[in-house]
Amino acid sequence: MSKICPVSDSGSSSPTYALRRKLPDNAIGHALFSLGMVARVPYFGTVLPIVSEMRPGFCRVTAPNWFGVHNHIGTFHAIAACNLAEAAMGMLMEATTPTSHRWIPKAMNTQYLAKATTRLTAEARLDDTVSFDELVEGTDVVVGVRVLDKHGTEVVHCDITTWVTPV
Repeated sequence: MSKICPVSDSGSSSPTYALRRKLPDNAIGHALFSLGMVARVPYFGTVLPIVSEMRPGFCRVTAPNWFGVHNHIGTFHAIAACNLAEAAMGMLMEATTPTSHRWIPKAMNTQYLAKATTRLTAEARLDDTVSFDELVEGTDVVVGVRVLDKHGTEVVHCDITTWVTPV
């Protein structure tokens, strides 16, 4: 079980996370939510993402290995993997950040660890609890994202820094 990053009582959950919780936790609900995410953030659509798990402090997003994400050697393109990682981080932050605060990506530190020849799964995780009640000025929040192939091998690792501020 993944560590859950509690959200303080400083505000309600984002409309994005509220929508996710209203949809069924099955393949249809995952597909409907993912289509809505792509409609809101069209660039994520380039990797055909499916959000399969989303809660405060954790998010899992998968993407198929299809020709649209291939590089010149036929493997999953490194930047497509980064796009998948950013989608997972974004949905984690939507589930974690109360409406009393806002967030925006600030930086991404990426390590390409192995060739990716299968579908990929990005698992975004907050290792540290964020106390939004005490967050009264902007601060960096780092989200670690492991991008795994279908065998569980980590092929890409990203640490994505977000800038979080009160509204």
